[in-house]
Amino acid sequence: MNELQQMELKYLKSLANQYPNIAAASTEIINLQAILNLPKGTEHFMTDIHGEYEQFNHVLKNGSGAVRRQIDEEFGNTLSSRDKKSLATLIYYPQEKLDIVAMEEDNIEDWYKITLHRLVQITKRVASKYTRSKVRKALPKDFSYIIEELITEKFDISDKEGYYNEIIHTIIRIGRAPDFIVALSNLIQRLVIDHLHIVGDIYDRGPGPHVIMDTLMNYHSVDIQWGNHDMVWMGAACGHLACIATVIRIAVRYGSLDTIEDGYGINLIPLATFALDVYKDVNCDAFAIKYNTDYNTKDLSMDMKIHKAIAIMQLKLEGQAIKRHPEFEMDDRLLLDKINFEKKTVTVYGKEYPMKDIELPTIDPADPYALTTDEEQVMERLRQAFLKCEKLQKHVRFLFSNGGLYKIHNSNLLYHGCMPLDEEGNFKSVEVDGRRYRGKELYDVLDNLARKGYYAKNEPLEMRKAQDYIWYIWAGPNSPVFGKDKMSTFERYFIEDKKTHKETKNVYYSLLDNEDILNRILKEFGLDTKKSHIVNGHVPVELKKGETPVKCDGKLLIIDGGFSKAYQSKTGIAGYTLVANSHGMRLVAHEPFESTEAAILREYDIFSDSTVVETAPVRIRVSDTDAGTELRETIKQLEQLLQAYRDGIIIEK
Repeated sequence: MNELQQMELKYLKSLANQYPNIAAASTEIINLQAILNLPKGTEHFMTDIHGEYEQFNHVLKNGSGAVRRQIDEEFGNTLSSRDKKSLATLIYYPQEKLDIVAMEEDNIEDWYKITLHRLVQITKRVASKYTRSKVRKALPKDFSYIIEELITEKFDISDKEGYYNEIIHTIIRIGRAPDFIVALSNLIQRLVIDHLHIVGDIYDRGPGPHVIMDTLMNYHSVDIQWGNHDMVWMGAACGHLACIATVIRIAVRYGSLDTIEDGYGINLIPLATFALDVYKDVNCDAFAIKYNTDYNTKDLSMDMKIHKAIAIMQLKLEGQAIKRHPEFEMDDRLLLDKINFEKKTVTVYGKEYPMKDIELPTIDPADPYALTTDEEQVMERLRQAFLKCEKLQKHVRFLFSNGGLYKIHNSNLLYHGCMPLDEEGNFKSVEVDGRRYRGKELYDVLDNLARKGYYAKNEPLEMRKAQDYIWYIWAGPNSPVFGKDKMSTFERYFIEDKKTHKETKNVYYSLLDNEDILNRILKEFGLDTKKSHIVNGHVPVELKKGETPVKCDGKLLIIDGGFSKAYQSKTGIAGYTLVANSHGMRLVAHEPFESTEAAILREYDIFSDSTVVETAPVRIRVSDTDAGTELRETIKQLEQLLQAYRDGIIIEK
């Protein structure tokens, strides 16, 4: 027996521990073969959520409109529009709705009876495309047996209606109806989305990225493609000073310091104390706060000082990183040394511009990128606070373990930003750590460096260099998730002329309708160009200007529709969900979400407009998916185990 045969036998013996005889192996083969012929589960793709946790959570709860659609199809004209709306709201927010019903209903037992029957019908409907085994795994422990009894057809019982009525009557009589309603509602939410893809940018701008991360960590099946805003938070969690300064600057700029202070419990008092002292009598008008209705304006003056203090530290720290890495090719971002304090001007790309603000007390013209002693102390205290924040570290570990810069799933290529291209439309060659990479290799090497920046604690020098690359992924001109020639932070604060603010997108974005380019990208990742798609986020699709998210007849789908309130005036909508199920693909455009309170009290749902992107000529089954490929491989191994039992090579137990 050669070495390969010995390894195969060793594997089969290991498999025999799980399936100890012919009967067990045969049963599993039959089960897996049956699963292959089921309709594929529903995948949801969402991107650029930017901290808008209320809208995000509502879209998950309503399955991008799928729950209401199931209610409409199940009950048709037998339920009024008002009753359908009430049932949908109950499914989205069962506990909150039950509290209201308990106060309003005169005959609560009748309401329980009617509602439980309706919920059981919907549960049956959404569970019908899954195996009993998969549904069983999704059932809540406390009610798994009862729910299985209610949603499983009983062919051997003559009075089926009486049987089901008695179960429901008993649930009500023993006082378990509210808990059972919550369990059924959560199960329905769980079953309408089989798998969730987040195509980047959970963080920044909105008030609750930490809430979104908590939701994702408790979600049944999810993957994440890192966006540039996720990367800078991941770098901050590593303790990289430029990333820490950046996430604080963005938070204070958008009036969402609560995310850092309350959401993550990170102490910003050292920074606030420093800013109030050093910038006490300094003009901070250029550092306005873009606040929303939740912002407490009594903090405005202090936050503007914090804003200016951290922005200056960010520019210094970025300059240090750029100087450490000439291969970043970012010398054009070294602008602090281009300031002429006497003339109150700065030279950018060879042209001199007047500065809006020249009161920069911590900048030494002789060494403009050096932190002052006080700034060093503030940044070190912030670094320790980020490193020791267990909640942030838990969230970032989840991003690493469930995410990457790209993902290939069921013939779809998912990435947040772009494939960097040169002016001729070829994959751009980029120097990374002493070698040049392009295409998929560029994605892979940067993904690997990001992980090293967090995990390579035994190699401190390599870890620090890798962390600089995490910062580069956030804002570097050849970063796949940034996709622009520069981030004009300095110019936006200090130069009036808006021409200097312009950030030129990578050539990729001007070639989105070029099918040859898209085919080359798909081939680069080993995908079939005839049946594959690229799913892309990052750049808001401005529907108001007539832009479309669907490119090249659906080969490329850009699904950033403005979840963030900061973008909704541009896009005209409030986010997209791409839904891929056994019938094909459709794009769901969401209207702005008012609030969770309005959704519960006024039964207000998001209006979502659905557009069919692609219709499958034959219903897509599990056998057509990546999971199907894995199942067929498992069946093959089990059949080899069966043969080994029959040949007496392995003895049955």
